[in-house]
Amino acid sequence: MATQIQDQKKVGMVSLGCPKALVDSERILTRLRADGYAMAPDYGGADVVLVNTCGFLDSAKEESLEAIGEAIAENGRVIVTGCMGEEADVIRARFPQVLAITGAHQYEDVVEAVHEAAPPSQGPYIDLVPQPSETDIKLTPRHYSYLKISEGCNHSCAFCIIPQLRGKLASRRIDAVLREAEKLVAAGTKELLVISQDTSAYGVDTRHESRTWKGVDVRAHMTDLARELGQLRTAEGTPPWVRLHYVYPYPHVDAVIPLMAEGLLTPYLDIPFQHASPSVLKAMKRPANEAKVLERIHKWRAIAPDLTIRSSFVVGFPGETEDDFRYLLDWLEEAQLDRVGAFRFEPVEGAAANHLPDPVAEAVKDERYARLMEVTERISAAKLSAKIGRTLPAIIDEVGEEDEDGDIGATARSQADAPEIDGQVYLRNVSASLAPGDIINVEIEDADAHDLFGVPTDPALDAA
Repeated sequence: MATQIQDQKKVGMVSLGCPKALVDSERILTRLRADGYAMAPDYGGADVVLVNTCGFLDSAKEESLEAIGEAIAENGRVIVTGCMGEEADVIRARFPQVLAITGAHQYEDVVEAVHEAAPPSQGPYIDLVPQPSETDIKLTPRHYSYLKISEGCNHSCAFCIIPQLRGKLASRRIDAVLREAEKLVAAGTKELLVISQDTSAYGVDTRHESRTWKGVDVRAHMTDLARELGQLRTAEGTPPWVRLHYVYPYPHVDAVIPLMAEGLLTPYLDIPFQHASPSVLKAMKRPANEAKVLERIHKWRAIAPDLTIRSSFVVGFPGETEDDFRYLLDWLEEAQLDRVGAFRFEPVEGAAANHLPDPVAEAVKDERYARLMEVTERISAAKLSAKIGRTLPAIIDEVGEEDEDGDIGATARSQADAPEIDGQVYLRNVSASLAPGDIINVEIEDADAHDLFGVPTDPALDAA
């Protein structure tokens, strides 16, 4: 019979913003569980609620403030952490009853604040609770995990305040990263999503120091990391999907493309281009924007034909002319990126871009945004249509219930689709034994501008 800890305190969590913040939330909750706390599934059952905020854009700040207000209304005992924690005066002006406020990835401060607000139970068994690894609590499904390799950023992009919020680049030891990745895969992770503010710069701050891993010296460098992650194997003996996010197109990125062609890395690059016009990029103070990037994209695709490139772009940046915007549209036609997101420029308090001349009118931003999305949607539709008739691997995210005809559907993703941000593969006629995390072969039957539709090539065999 399990021993119950008397008066065990419960913590609720609201996590906003990017995957990097989600990893922070996982680490905070893991530490709190090691200290004897339980996790509350709702506001009502929590002794204290943590709100992990986003402060990247003014709209994100407002969303964070709304979340804080909801937590206060539903529970009343709230601790705020995350990027917007750097603006404690703004938070306290609106919500003076907040118990404590800490900044991004300040794990010890958050835990201390929870201890003060809801002291942990000190029953006779607390000291016997094993200390879990930092990956024990996951806020994502079991079959995929975010692998954060560094904090902060060394760039000074005019529209961004991440260095103020999260500091300069601070890379994790490569042996620690690989050990975490190995544990995640051993625990059932089928897809690793490598994240940071600048994955290509991993290890720059440590002069790419070497550590011993599996008897071999490996550098804290993106290429070494990618090579070693490509050696991981699931319980079934297959490589997990390894997906690289936030990759600036530095020259050494060329070295990871052959690993994708060999099947050791997922053929997918998330590259934050932000714009293409040289004058706008200069005003943005963007790094690694060499003139030959289009030529390199063509070479990458020659090596790994199934390579998917996703990116995001800002329209209406101060000083952006119609010629600049047309340059971007022409560039996109040439680059033929697979997945594209766009944002209207939005001033952020503390960003250098706020002081640039020639702001773009909101109506013009809206018009340019619509034109850009029309172009990228057309490109996406053509690329997805070209996949009809092909058989592709897909990872299952959700399996539905049997309908009146006895058919079971499922929602999956191809290697071209990262969770939450890209498209999906909708499946019909799947096996009842199929489960989230299964990777099966799918025949693509149809497509629209964003998603694919298909059927397992052999449901009984693939789901086994």
